Amino acid sequence: MIGTVLKTASVAIVLAMGLATVSDARAGEEEAKALLKAMSDYLGAQKAISFAFDTNLEIVTKDHQKLLLASSGTIELGRPDKLRATRFGGFANVEMIFDGKTLTVFGKDANLYTQSDVPGTVDHLVEEMRDKLGRPVPGADLLLPDAYDKLMEDVTDVKDLGSGVIGGVECDHLAFRAKEVDWQIWIAQGDQPRPCRYVITASKVDQGPQYSIQISDWKTGVDVGAEDYTFANTTNAKKVDLKDLKDIDELPDHLAMGDRK
Repeated sequence: MIGTVLKTASVAIVLAMGLATVSDARAGEEEAKALLKAMSDYLGAQKAISFAFDTNLEIVTKDHQKLLLASSGTIELGRPDKLRATRFGGFANVEMIFDGKTLTVFGKDANLYTQSDVPGTVDHLVEEMRDKLGRPVPGADLLLPDAYDKLMEDVTDVKDLGSGVIGGVECDHLAFRAKEVDWQIWIAQGDQPRPCRYVITASKVDQGPQYSIQISDWKTGVDVGAEDYTFANTTNAKKVDLKDLKDIDELPDHLAMGDRK
């Protein structure tokens, strides 16, 4: 009888531990979602945002060597329809200006620029840049007023990984798994839950290359310096078609994509 009692007690303990694990996981998932939603609400409420960023883009060669391309830049956003972005790296020195009607992309080293009519909001611009022009804006998901809904599309797993420190700022570290990618985000703790680092892993691609953006010098409201979002051609740059403006992406033109992902 003693053996039976001990066996029953052991099974009960194991079941209780299993239930506690499931309960803790669900609590952590809900907490992670709440933290992400708070960040999205905070970002969406800001009429003006500016920040500096550093990006790393991994590429994988056909013999499985990983190469890391690094660049830095700035973003100045004035809702609903103003945006100025710069990016400077080993292959590109580019400025992008949007005034609500016209998008200008200026290649500073080549002293060439192109313009496109893209009337509408910054949200519309982000979609056009990604889907039609093939020129995604760095960290674009984080700039949208409905960032939570966009980020959570196709998410199948959510984890709260506790705290981490990015650039001296204590952050909540969250991890998400979607159908095509895994991604992580570090969100500053406190009354300004801003993104500090955002990492995307192409989990379905061989060797799982990553793209990361780290954000610093965060400003909002009246602290944002930009007032003029028009292109002033002070260098007498030549206007060209978008296809003739080379090396304006984080992946330089001479690094051609292979036949296999």
